[in-house]
Amino acid sequence: MRIISVNVNGIRAAARKGFFDWLPTQDADVVCIQETKAQEHQLTDEAFWPQGYYCYYVDAVKKGYSGVAIYARREPDEVITTMGAPEFDDEGRFIEARFGKLSVCSLYAPSGSSGDHRQESKERFMAYFMDYLKGLRRKRREYVICGDWNIAHKEIDLKNWKGNQKNSGFLPHERAWMDELFGRAGFVDAFRVVNQEPEQYTWWSNRGQAWAKNVGWRIDYQVVTPGLQDKVRSASIYKDERFSDHAPLIMEYDWEI
Repeated sequence: MRIISVNVNGIRAAARKGFFDWLPTQDADVVCIQETKAQEHQLTDEAFWPQGYYCYYVDAVKKGYSGVAIYARREPDEVITTMGAPEFDDEGRFIEARFGKLSVCSLYAPSGSSGDHRQESKERFMAYFMDYLKGLRRKRREYVICGDWNIAHKEIDLKNWKGNQKNSGFLPHERAWMDELFGRAGFVDAFRVVNQEPEQYTWWSNRGQAWAKNVGWRIDYQVVTPGLQDKVRSASIYKDERFSDHAPLIMEYDWEI
């Protein structure tokens, strides 16, 4: 099972940069997309409905903002488009596709970098979503929660960790939240199961020469339930082409979808 997760920072912009030319070459079973920045009715071009996939979009109420999507080779048994929290559901931040006893989710967690009001929203999301995740663990299902979590967990996960300890995305309590996610909450950082190397980043600022110098952050994850930990086969970050300020995270699992 091959799953791709990517924040496209505007799906129409990513299309212009060749994303939908690249996607068919990847033979993915499921593609999880974040930050579509479009309403579904605006996506009339057939490129946004790739051949061979069942495609599902969840839009933000606000135009040109947030939004997530899932493309799946197999038609899901069920698609869930809300978490039950209007503040975040209205921002188009979550979609879950169910295939038998497996769920694959696309998540776009809030960023707090644009100001205190957004950080406050991020804090509310973190509190709500941790409870939501613990609820998922009580279900008799395996989960792969793909997406832009907007937090770098450890010092190895960003280049300039010393200078970012007071910045959103690497605040001590955000990192502690990730500790709980991968600790008491019982989830697994699938990427680190097979790749413990430094300088494995998925996002680069558009300022300076961040991309060229690989001054990045690893804030895109595939987070899995423990039953999938020993099923992780490979993980790669695709950097040969650039479709957005994030790179696609590609992972393979020993699992039939």
